[in-house]
Amino acid sequence: MANTELSTNSIRNRLKKKEDNQVENNSGSLEMNEGQKLHGDTFPNINERPVDDVSIEFFYRPHTITLFLISIGAVIYFAFVRDTDNVDGNLWAGILCVIFFFLIISVLTFPNGPFTRPHPAIWRIVFGCSVLYLMALLFMLFQNYATVRKILVWVDPKLSTFHIDMDKEYGVNCSDITVEKIWNHLDVFALAHFLGWAFKAVLIRHFGLLWATSIMWELTEMAFAHLLPNFIECWWDAVVLDVLVCNALGIWVGLKICSILEMREYKWVSIRDIESTTGKLKRAVLQFTPASWTSVRWLDPNCTYMRFVALCQLVIFWQVSELNTFFLKHVYEFPPSHPFVVVRLVLVGVIVAPSVRQYYMYTTNPSCSRLGTQCWVYGAIMVTEALLCIRHGAALFERTQAVNIIVWLLCQTLISVLCVYGCVLWHQYFETNKCSSSILQETDHGDVETYDGMLLIG
Repeated sequence: MANTELSTNSIRNRLKKKEDNQVENNSGSLEMNEGQKLHGDTFPNINERPVDDVSIEFFYRPHTITLFLISIGAVIYFAFVRDTDNVDGNLWAGILCVIFFFLIISVLTFPNGPFTRPHPAIWRIVFGCSVLYLMALLFMLFQNYATVRKILVWVDPKLSTFHIDMDKEYGVNCSDITVEKIWNHLDVFALAHFLGWAFKAVLIRHFGLLWATSIMWELTEMAFAHLLPNFIECWWDAVVLDVLVCNALGIWVGLKICSILEMREYKWVSIRDIESTTGKLKRAVLQFTPASWTSVRWLDPNCTYMRFVALCQLVIFWQVSELNTFFLKHVYEFPPSHPFVVVRLVLVGVIVAPSVRQYYMYTTNPSCSRLGTQCWVYGAIMVTEALLCIRHGAALFERTQAVNIIVWLLCQTLISVLCVYGCVLWHQYFETNKCSSSILQETDHGDVETYDGMLLIG
């Protein structure tokens, strides 16, 4: 025991001496390296990430004049050639033209965001779609429910005959558990549940945060079950099928994908530098994969209180965003598989990807003092959707059981705080002790270095 303590002290003394020598002799180079490290994660990089020169030059060269001529030509053709006797057709044509030109302007002016694959123009269009969606939500916020309902029925007349069945019973005969009954619950929605959690795992990449969100979502369903009947589930459906099967399997698959991408070596070359046709085709397909993969580190033993609060907010905001999906579907009476619901889920999915990345850099990098624009727009979308649900679902929220909501808010706050604090303790004690023990075993095989407050073998 005494020898172990002596060995640990000697290692720490060597580390301290080595760090002092590095600071004295190489302070200039260390400052330069640190500056380069911070510069790569600052706001301009996450908001307008530059494109590496490894692709076909034609697709990354500005074509503003060509785009202008094509756009004007298309407008002239459809404005003067098409039949204008149909009023509904005219309205649709005008709306589509406005959307078309707005997305063209998005490609020309909006920032790339933190991603550049498969092409920066795609992420600019995503940003443009998010702004258009936010504008539509703000417009609906200032209308009454009847007006919004008429607009939706005008877009899809089939909605006029569909109404939410408030009398339908969910979660009945829970004691009657059969293989056939369980199999009937494993439908397309269970597959969507699994894929959704795999996608969330790829975005967040943190085991503790994912499981906290998973458990809290089941509590959210219990708290709002008196307002949304489809939240009423049997215990085996919520615990076994949802948490232990769909959520757990989705989280495992998503984190497994992250570990594979993290271990992959990224050495990109331009298509024009590849001689074989097979190699060119393979490179074209790989254009739809990440240009690089950064292992995230939401927490560390030395994280600040503001970073702690930011992660608690992330867990709670995620619950609000999920709730918006179900309340919008219920308030405006959409079938679960309606194109409005599907398109919104896809849009929110692609918006969240750069938003989470920007939020991560904002909360973990001291040099990033501003929130990314895509993350800001998504925050505005989330709040506006919640306001729409409250405003136009007033009759629904009048039946709110205040005790349920208060208990839900307390549970959300308590679990998120405990989860984040537990993750901090895990990193502080288990990860640090793991690295320290590996140092005691490998001291004779290499030098010892410190990185980000943790001991590593060099």
